[in-house]
Amino acid sequence: MNSRPPTTPKNTELAAELAQVGLVAISENLEDFLARVIKARVPPRQILEEIARIELAEKIQRSLQRRLERARLGRFKPMADFDWNWPTKIDRELIERAFTLDLVREERNLVLLGSNGLGKTMIAKNLAFHAVQEGHSALFTTAAEIIESLQGDLSPSTFRRKVARYGSFDLLCIDEVGYLAYDAHAADLLYKVVDRRYERRAILLTTNLAFRDWHTVFPNATSIATLLDKLTHHADMTLLEGESYRAHESKQEAAQRRRKRPRR
Repeated sequence: MNSRPPTTPKNTELAAELAQVGLVAISENLEDFLARVIKARVPPRQILEEIARIELAEKIQRSLQRRLERARLGRFKPMADFDWNWPTKIDRELIERAFTLDLVREERNLVLLGSNGLGKTMIAKNLAFHAVQEGHSALFTTAAEIIESLQGDLSPSTFRRKVARYGSFDLLCIDEVGYLAYDAHAADLLYKVVDRRYERRAILLTTNLAFRDWHTVFPNATSIATLLDKLTHHADMTLLEGESYRAHESKQEAAQRRRKRPRR
């Protein structure tokens, strides 16, 4: 009978076993971790506490990364770059209050209404990013993307699954309502999403059209009145007015190019 003690697995084998049981952070830095605790002669209890701390931090980071990927934010400027003085009209207090995320906790909506180039999309993306950082789930999308995803020859189960997905995020940002024209059925599709979230989850919606003009992009849609009723029932709304900042930047860049042209 072999009475020898079992051999200690090599560190590569141990790392694989640790990863298999879910200790990913430790498995990826096993050599450094062992060297550190051995050199410092860390007591067993403190070793376990350190493992728990490292793994918890890694889990939080992975969760944040997954939520950011699901949010589909793309590139955006931080709110620190937002020029509050550029719009001639903006309710700064209301928008800053939205960043406390009370609307998410209270399942309220926020509507940003204004012409192009005043920062509505920038605000929406920053608010979604902040919500994700604070542990909430969020999705940034456009009205066109929602409508397109729900159109076509979908089976009833597929349609329900897609609507349920739009209803599952703590914060849904619907950008650019009013930028494109649709048929009457499109309003019904958007209504399905709003209805799914009504009094359950928060919506942040941006539009360049006053509600009275929505019939111009959703002609002959019978669901418009009900859609707006549920969208605005528990909602804050703010109007942004002023010249497009993008147009302003384009004029400045054009002027700079003209000044740089060599004189003949």
